[in-house]
Amino acid sequence: MNTVQKNYDLIVFDWDGTLANSTQLIVDAICQASVDVGLPAPTQQAASSIIGLGFREAVYELFGKIPDTLLSQITARYTYYYGAGENDIPLFDGAQEIIEHLRQVDIQLGVATGKGRAGLNRALDRSGVKHHFMATRTVDECFSKPHPQMLQEMMEEAMTVPERTLMVGDTSFDLQMAQNAGVAGVGVTFGAHPKQRLLAHEPLACFDVFSDLALWLKQHA
Repeated sequence: MNTVQKNYDLIVFDWDGTLANSTQLIVDAICQASVDVGLPAPTQQAASSIIGLGFREAVYELFGKIPDTLLSQITARYTYYYGAGENDIPLFDGAQEIIEHLRQVDIQLGVATGKGRAGLNRALDRSGVKHHFMATRTVDECFSKPHPQMLQEMMEEAMTVPERTLMVGDTSFDLQMAQNAGVAGVGVTFGAHPKQRLLAHEPLACFDVFSDLALWLKQHA
């Protein structure tokens, strides 16, 4: 019988930039796709700033509400460039170990992501940790972050409440989603958004390296 005192029944992770070291691939794919369809290339900082949103919402944030035909074109080119590198995306060092530890102490785990369902499924299949997640939500099934729907649905599935739920993410959209759902958040700066943007949403903690996040989770989860 597990006698560990748990502070959380459910911990939800973002995927890209939080568990998976994919931020630079996403930024490069956005920039290359933009040029391919005749849009101005965003800066690396601008491309990074919209990570965490659904792709349509991210494009609108960068370029305004472009025509549907152009949106389809940039989506296709982004998918091409991202797909060329996605098989080589690693999890951050220590990610698999902390996921396994949290399950060993009987905390339910989820993923809330701006990826589409097919992309998340491919990532989970490659990761070796898919079986540890009791629930996952993508922009194909829910509103884009920072809308709270992803967290609300997973809390219902886990039969828990906001006070017993934690969101871990690398973008302000993750932490704003947590706030909108009444859930505590933890930020990480080794993904897409700088610490200043994360701290604006009052996370419990904010970490610059994955090992510090893992230690905090072992001590506080």
